Amino acid sequence: MKKQKRTTIYDIAKKLNINASSVSRALSNNSNVSEATKKLILKTAKELNYKQNSLASNLRKGHNQTIGVVVPRINQNFFADVIAGIEEITYQKGYNLIICQSNESYQREVECVNALINQHVSCIIISISADFEDDRHLRNVLENGIPLIQFDRVADNLDTFKVLNDNEQASMEAVLHLIEQGYKRIALLEGPQNLNIFKQRKEGYLAALAKHQLPVVPELMKENAWTKELGAEATNELLNLPEPPDAIFASTSDFSALGVLEVATNMGLKVPEELGICGYSNEAFTEITSPSITTIDQYSVSMGKTIANLFFHEITEDKEVIIPKIVSIRPRLIIRSSTLKKNKTTID
Repeated sequence: MKKQKRTTIYDIAKKLNINASSVSRALSNNSNVSEATKKLILKTAKELNYKQNSLASNLRKGHNQTIGVVVPRINQNFFADVIAGIEEITYQKGYNLIICQSNESYQREVECVNALINQHVSCIIISISADFEDDRHLRNVLENGIPLIQFDRVADNLDTFKVLNDNEQASMEAVLHLIEQGYKRIALLEGPQNLNIFKQRKEGYLAALAKHQLPVVPELMKENAWTKELGAEATNELLNLPEPPDAIFASTSDFSALGVLEVATNMGLKVPEELGICGYSNEAFTEITSPSITTIDQYSVSMGKTIANLFFHEITEDKEVIIPKIVSIRPRLIIRSSTLKKNKTTID
């Protein structure tokens, strides 16, 4: 099949034997074009299946009603829901989204950001990748006059709008729940410690142990166990210790917790009687595993709406000075069967 050429204003002008500038003015509903000419041009445009190039049009007007979003992984429920929340608000305002995935690669993240700068987007919203190195590409966004909103995983030294979860408090509540259920030797699966959210979750874990005067055991803390595969690998090591843990808090993600559950099942361990498991993020599958997995809901859709509203209420409004601020959203612990050692009644 021969590729169909896109119709331009020059095609319309040629067919009607008029100037392209007259076509452009008519399509923009300019009053300098007579109604008869405008009607003829619109009729011809429809016949030729003309579609306006909104990017080019917006650039001519000096603005672009498009927002760029960069996330580590689109296929994770948390990021997908954040995007859904952003889109719900931007759609109402007549803005479009360009969604990019860094796939946890810093280099790919830089390429995504540079591409969005070249697209002259109105704003860039980003959650940084796991192997984040430095913020030069993000400073480049600001130097190009493009507003920047960071969420969840952020570059702390950069003064921008930020939308965050209270990670430390959420993690502390999760570990306190495990302790209250009678678990005493609680392991921690950590994310990359170059990212502040995972540092905060570790601090919450340590705070809960301190509150109940439980010892900190270095061999029970496994760094970079933030995928299902790495979570399973860390769990194998933990459960083969001379004194294995009786609970594992996968502070990185529910995917890591799923890796824990699979290893425990394969080893014939009873969950929650012999091993408690808690994840993070409230992925959809946590409700349907056997047993269902205790997790932390980050209110991701609400986070997305908050991010979009920051742009429309704090950035696009006519203000002489824009002062970046940090918005904190408190997550919710969802208690399910995987940690109910004392009480088998599921609490949601």
